[in-house]
Amino acid sequence: MANIHSQKKRILRAERERLENRRYTSKIKTYFRRLEAVVSGDERTDAAPVHRELVQTIDKAVKRGALHRNNGARKKSRAARILAGSGTDA
Repeated sequence: MANIHSQKKRILRAERERLENRRYTSKIKTYFRRLEAVVSGDERTDAAPVHRELVQTIDKAVKRGALHRNNGARKKSRAARILAGSGTDA
């Protein structure tokens, strides 16, 4: 543990930021699973709201710095392929 007061505060802040980043990445993974489940099922009409929520979450994560912008763009592209039904990657 650090001895300097400002470094102790920095450690606490880094932990808070790490947990926030984990919340974003976990939420994105959850929405990907939901999108894949909806697309693999028969109710394709329900896929559009799930896709929209996923893209919004990715955009927020990129804006907050939880994801790199290229990583976010790649995830949005992958989500669009899944929505179109032509995405074969897992």
